[in-house]
Amino acid sequence: MKKLFSSESVTEGHPDKMADQISDAVLDAILKADPRGRVAVETLLTNGVCVVAGEVTTKTYVDIPKVAREVIKDIGYTNAEYGFQWETSGLLVAIKEQSSDIAMGVDAFIKGKSGGVVKEDLEKIGAGDQGLMFGLATDETKEYMPLPIVLAHKLTQRLAYVRKHGIVKGLRPDGKSQVTVEYNGDKAKRVHTVLIAAQHDPDVDSEKLKSEITKQVIKKVIPGKLLDKHTRILVNSTGRFVIGGPQGDTGLTGRKIIVDTYGGMGRHGGGCFSGKDPSKVDRSGSYMARYVAKNLVAAGLAKKLEVQVAYAIGVPEPLSVRVDTFGTGKIADDAIAGIVEKVFDLRPGMIIKQLNLRRPIYRQVAAYGHFGRNDLKLPWEKLDKVKEIKKLAKLRK
Repeated sequence: MKKLFSSESVTEGHPDKMADQISDAVLDAILKADPRGRVAVETLLTNGVCVVAGEVTTKTYVDIPKVAREVIKDIGYTNAEYGFQWETSGLLVAIKEQSSDIAMGVDAFIKGKSGGVVKEDLEKIGAGDQGLMFGLATDETKEYMPLPIVLAHKLTQRLAYVRKHGIVKGLRPDGKSQVTVEYNGDKAKRVHTVLIAAQHDPDVDSEKLKSEITKQVIKKVIPGKLLDKHTRILVNSTGRFVIGGPQGDTGLTGRKIIVDTYGGMGRHGGGCFSGKDPSKVDRSGSYMARYVAKNLVAAGLAKKLEVQVAYAIGVPEPLSVRVDTFGTGKIADDAIAGIVEKVFDLRPGMIIKQLNLRRPIYRQVAAYGHFGRNDLKLPWEKLDKVKEIKKLAKLRK
């Protein structure tokens, strides 16, 4: 049966993605000096203004305006003609301390005989908030990710690359991609449509730009076997994309959560990742759910698998663990859920320990996806539980 599925991605110069990167750069700067810092930072960008706000509890000092400006510069907003410039745009910081009510539910320490704190008790750290997190994996790509989002991310990465290296002239930092894949049942057959929106200088010839992006971006990324004479290619479908970035649209942390995850193929709990330290299960729980799902699929228990984990604020143990193999499982879904509970410790503190999350590793995933990033060595992408899972699955059979 013929089915179409579409996913989108955005470049690092998209205003929402700029906001994510600034929030995560602030988080990285704090974790570098204070691994146990508590961070919940939001960024808003609009025409000529950047606002960084949120809650931070830390022993270190971070020059937040400097961090934010360096990110904006790295992305490529170095020219005032782009409507936003790293040195001259206004920057406002509004940071307060984390709520003591939240800290009371999350903190856990082992006390000495005299009553003083000896060390943190990771086993008893409570979840930083209530919520439900999903992790997905599929064997349709080497990244264990759905093909549409893999292609969409690679297109935006390539679009940024050809801009920064001058391969395609006249490009500006903002941009988007969208890929529609035609499936025959559950097997990808061909790419039905490719859409690229590329911000450009006002004097760029639109037809020439379309030709260069088709040649240097689309055909460099999408395998030839997936393209045919019927594949529809759209580049700047309105005909012009000069005004972009924060000048064109307000950017806000956490507004690209589907881009960050699985491109819409699978469920989402609703919480964003960027700007949050790993005590927030929106982030650490989602990373762990991906880690679990990927190892289960790599172990051959299913061709496609989704894990849901739910938490209550201040409670270490998850409220529920659910597995859905979409009819592709080799054993029953509830049996796989039982294996998950034996192999993986889903308490927040143990997730932090298992995946070594109190490190400055987050800005690098704030653009082009948090999952399936084979270009990065991410702890939640490891396949180190496959043998143990296979052993337990054999016993279940």
